[in-house]
Amino acid sequence: MVFTTAAMIKNYIIDTNVMIHDPKFLYNFEDNNIIIPIIAIEELDKLKKAPGVVGYHARLVLKELNKVRQYGNFLEGISLPNGGRIRIEMNHMDLTVLPDGMDRQSNDNKILTIAKNVALADAERPTIIVTKDMCMTVKGEAIGLTVQDYQNDKVHTDELYKGYSQIYLSSQEINNIFKKGIEPPEEIIDTIYPNHFFHIKSHDNSSHEILAKYKNKKIVPLEHTNAAAWGLKPINREQKMAFELLFDTDIHFASILGGAGSGKSILCIAYALQSVLEKGLYRKIIFVRPVVPAGNDIGYLPGDEKDKLKPWMSALYDTVDNLFHNKSKYREDDGPRIYKRGEKPDFSVEQFIDTYRDMGLLEMKTFNYMRGRTLANALVIVDEAQETTPHLAKLMLTRAGEGSKFLFIGDPSDNQIDNVLVDSRSNGLVYTVDRMKSFDITGHITLQQVERSPLAQLAEKYM
Repeated sequence: MVFTTAAMIKNYIIDTNVMIHDPKFLYNFEDNNIIIPIIAIEELDKLKKAPGVVGYHARLVLKELNKVRQYGNFLEGISLPNGGRIRIEMNHMDLTVLPDGMDRQSNDNKILTIAKNVALADAERPTIIVTKDMCMTVKGEAIGLTVQDYQNDKVHTDELYKGYSQIYLSSQEINNIFKKGIEPPEEIIDTIYPNHFFHIKSHDNSSHEILAKYKNKKIVPLEHTNAAAWGLKPINREQKMAFELLFDTDIHFASILGGAGSGKSILCIAYALQSVLEKGLYRKIIFVRPVVPAGNDIGYLPGDEKDKLKPWMSALYDTVDNLFHNKSKYREDDGPRIYKRGEKPDFSVEQFIDTYRDMGLLEMKTFNYMRGRTLANALVIVDEAQETTPHLAKLMLTRAGEGSKFLFIGDPSDNQIDNVLVDSRSNGLVYTVDRMKSFDITGHITLQQVERSPLAQLAEKYM
């Protein structure tokens, strides 16, 4: 646990945004005191009917709080089964502890007031306010409070698993990989996971190399080096590794990270179109995207669900359009027709997508519409997965039914996150990569190279 037990019990004042970020927050503070300001409960009450993820998480928080009521009451404090105590603080509201200039009507400032008064009343015990709000962090420190971000589900992104490594072996060992595979060297065995990828070079022959993977406890060659999907072929080593994850039917979950233009979306969508529309490996494609900022809903947009979703699904439309103009296939009654580069199809991308939606082979959904579903024999692409909370990422993966494959794709850098509930270290994408890397049916790769254009490469590197 990040919130470790020290010699002295601490008071943790919990901001509303922490509870919304992780509805099970109350089980992650070990033997310390968890103090929820009554203002935060009032905010939860207002948020519980909010559309989207925020409302859903607010309801989950209230359910968790109701669960622990069997162990006591919130006025006197409740001893939690896994240690620590939780109470709702309704006193300590003396606003005179705030300096002039701070808005006395602001809920955030009222929470800061409670934290400051608790710290003064219990001076022998450390009092720490836990928040994900940067403004509250600044104000809290300015009035002399100790402020922390919620750390329990943060991942050290500098150490985030990349899914591959480059190593040097002898030419004979490389030959043995081609023949029957080899066991990994002892010095790396503790740093790799199932379906880990290698770029292996010979230390005695500079031209001898191989792309390989760790599967069934052996390093073996990639199986799908010549694979193509809808005329699309990988053009660098990481894209080849990504295709290996996509085409390997033993892998039920794959995460693909990469910056703008690295190819993560087009690789996954090309594979999806081929595996569902042409080969029938899965019953349908389900393309899922978050609605951000968190808490927004699609209800205010005009039209039916299809019309409302279209602005959020522009990445899918753009990618399919790019595939048509790359070299793609569209199956008509008289068989497959090939459209070569530069040749314009005699139908629109909208017509193409609508046709397969009407046939039930393609669904486009936001996270709001995924709860309660079991997705069997489906290929599910979760795009922009860095916008999810860890709880929501878990919710998505627990939708998996028999015969399904899930793909999480995204860019977890802070400048690609619009959800105020997460950041580059606490979003559902990096959390899932970290937690799911150790299993035979999962795999991960981080794409490094930008393949859009020289301008996109410059922007990705220097801006």
